[in-house]
Amino acid sequence: MSDAPTREHLLHLLYEAAELEHNLMCTYLYAAFSLKRGEAEGLTPTEAAAVERWRQTILQISIEEMAHLTAVWNITSALGGAPRFGRGNFPLDPGLLPAGVVVKLAPFNTEVLQHFIHLERPVGSTEREGADFAPAFAFSRGTSARRLTPMAIDYDTVGAFYAELGAGLRAFVALHGETAAFCGDPALQLSPAESRIAGKPVICLKTALAAFAAIVEQGEGAPEHAEDSHFARFVAIRTELAALHAANPAFKPAFPAAHNPVLRRPLRAEGRVWIEDETAAITVDLANTGYALMLRLIAYAYTIPRPSPEKTLVVDLALGLMRAITPIAERAARLPAGPSNPDCNAGMSFTALREAGAVPAGASAARFFIERLAEMTAVSAQLATSRDERATTAHRMLTELAQRATAGFATAQRELAPKAPRVSLPIAPPAPISTDGIDRIEGKDLTLIYEGVKCIHSRHCVTGAPGVFLANVQGPWIHPDAMDVELLAGIAHVCPSGAIRYERKDGHPNEAAPPVNLISVREAGPYAVRGELILNGAPAGFRATLCRCGASKHKPFCDGSHHEVAFAASGEPATGKDTEMLEVRDGPLAIDPQTDGPLQIRGNLEITSGTGRMVARIQEARLCRCGGSSKKPFCDGTHAKIGFKST
Repeated sequence: MSDAPTREHLLHLLYEAAELEHNLMCTYLYAAFSLKRGEAEGLTPTEAAAVERWRQTILQISIEEMAHLTAVWNITSALGGAPRFGRGNFPLDPGLLPAGVVVKLAPFNTEVLQHFIHLERPVGSTEREGADFAPAFAFSRGTSARRLTPMAIDYDTVGAFYAELGAGLRAFVALHGETAAFCGDPALQLSPAESRIAGKPVICLKTALAAFAAIVEQGEGAPEHAEDSHFARFVAIRTELAALHAANPAFKPAFPAAHNPVLRRPLRAEGRVWIEDETAAITVDLANTGYALMLRLIAYAYTIPRPSPEKTLVVDLALGLMRAITPIAERAARLPAGPSNPDCNAGMSFTALREAGAVPAGASAARFFIERLAEMTAVSAQLATSRDERATTAHRMLTELAQRATAGFATAQRELAPKAPRVSLPIAPPAPISTDGIDRIEGKDLTLIYEGVKCIHSRHCVTGAPGVFLANVQGPWIHPDAMDVELLAGIAHVCPSGAIRYERKDGHPNEAAPPVNLISVREAGPYAVRGELILNGAPAGFRATLCRCGASKHKPFCDGSHHEVAFAASGEPATGKDTEMLEVRDGPLAIDPQTDGPLQIRGNLEITSGTGRMVARIQEARLCRCGGSSKKPFCDGTHAKIGFKST
């Protein structure tokens, strides 16, 4: 047998890598969810500020673990395998990982933090393991004998594990060649076009090894001098935590959330806490459901070749679920576990389904995801009756996700239907036909469409075609036949808000998507957007003006409120580093306003100043819409600090 591992052996190791990254992410999130917030939860101002920094640090590390997981999934897909989304439930049974790698759910405290430091320690570090995290017993999983069936290996640190994986991959490529080794379709992988946490697709040994190196250097096994590594950031928290404990020995930064919570009476009670309180159980169950659905969505994304609006949609829904899970999980950590554990709170258990793989592609998948989100929304509505802020926030977020899913899947799967013949109205001047605030005015050669709620009064219509758009008159004020049809179509095209649109009747094409997707930042005003717009999963035309002052009563659209609130923001932001010309400059531009957060933009996009100067060329961005970011037009998280509400 060759010294090089087989493809099956490599996939086996990658499946363990996925489980390892997945488990680390869950344990870090659990600790972050247990942290207290502010003086209302018993912290001093100094302590509250420190704990908030720790929360943000741990959440950012968790996001980076998700990026590591995505890299492992991409390498798995590149080798022709199906990414691994399952994992064992907490606490893990012995043998799933080496004896020295202990993983379980526990609330934030000094020893849990020491456990995180131990897990992320560089090779050769003498950092001790946290108390209560010693392995139950010593065992060896590895074997020196070569078998066709993949066997587990032992390793002391995560960095050593990835070194072993990298060496095996090199040997495999040397034996088979790169083309045969990386036989998977790269279009199935996740890329920055779908998510900012995804790296470039893996297509060769160089890109695969670069992904491994990024994982090690960013966190696991990072050199001690790497100041931004997970290890270094956890050590910095430890230093600050020790200082605060010295100043106040009674300082408790976290709630006493359960160690390894479970939702049913455990067969083995050791090391587990049964959540008996019914409200807590419903809360934990909802958080677990969102987590499981997130995994199914990402698994489904790996079956869809890009570029695809459906692939982007399911990734967006998955990331939206992770955001919606946060307030639910934080709520769980603040509820009692039940009478068997009177001094212990509940906590999200991250229960893994028996099978978390992708559902079959097609209309049945859309139905599955839409039904599941509707079921979650119904339960969140029940919890929201408590009027707890976290419960009501989660309900709003889940409701918006359910609506986005319904619209987005309908758009992705809609078949082109023959259009009914249009009959021009023999009435002059024509009266508008109004439906849901949208006026349709029938002319001989086209139908003009006017949506007043989107109008920002840029006056291109009344100044460019005063014979068609009659200002300051009573009754019908739009006369489509008063101007040459081609010229009138041109007037519609310069309407920045999309309030004026048209449908041709003379056989000529309707308005087409522009050749370059653009967002222009207007001085002290909105974003003017041009492209093939997909708003919250539904087609939204080719033009829109979106609020960036935070005051619009018709969010996400601008309604002129920036004038009322005297919004002050430059229309000439500095040129950023992302100015390299994109290979493709058009295509769908997905705009998903985040609940109480920024505009999530995905697609090929050029951001320009109000005068047309290039600011950035990107495929993904989060644009400020609370008006408070110090990095306008990009979000810097200020919306959370100022309590911005999107509704």
